[in-house]
Amino acid sequence: MRKRIYEIIEVAGEDDVLSRIYDVFMILVIMASLIPLAFKHITPMFLWMDRVSTAIFILDYILRLVTADYKMGEKNAIAFFKYPFTPMALIDLLSILPSLSILSNGFKITKVIRLMRAFRVLRVLKVVRYSKNILLLLKVFKKQKDALMVVFGLVVVYVLISALVVFNVETDTFDSFFDAVYWATISLTTVGYGDIYPVSTAGQIITMISSLIGVAVIALPASIITAGYLEEVNGEKD
Repeated sequence: MRKRIYEIIEVAGEDDVLSRIYDVFMILVIMASLIPLAFKHITPMFLWMDRVSTAIFILDYILRLVTADYKMGEKNAIAFFKYPFTPMALIDLLSILPSLSILSNGFKITKVIRLMRAFRVLRVLKVVRYSKNILLLLKVFKKQKDALMVVFGLVVVYVLISALVVFNVETDTFDSFFDAVYWATISLTTVGYGDIYPVSTAGQIITMISSLIGVAVIALPASIITAGYLEEVNGEKD
């Protein structure tokens, strides 16, 4: 019985209709639970939407906890203690806790939890476990993590160097090193908000160089992820 529950709540297989229905249902519940966050005022309808979705999330959390040994691949009690500390289990818990304040306003702790309303946005991350394509993308990130870390390191080093250079060239424009780092990041990504910008010729030349290099650097992770994704897709077809 527990094994069948685990098969249903996990990502659906090709021939598991019940599991596929559960995945679609949970995605719809997650999307519906985010609707109240788009409004400043809480209406009775939004309140009930949050209550129902929270109840469903709690049930889902309990089902995953009681089948943790299948998920963790450990047929012992340790799996039930380890599961709550896994990334997705923590996301599940953090997305549930803020809504508990609507269930019992009498406890002081729930008043503190109200301040965590923004944590309900984490519910969107729950969609990850119900989508094969997202799981496939996460698999690509895991396989290409070394290459991506190299690119990330390159970006960090370049941002810091650019910030140091422009901070010393444009002493009147940048009040702090953080402002220079902010400028370097915006220039590297070629966003260009225009709220902070060099005014000297040397500073403008540095900005142009930073923007040109940014086009190449930002393209690197995109190409790595695309190549890895196509490799995984072709591997599944074979």
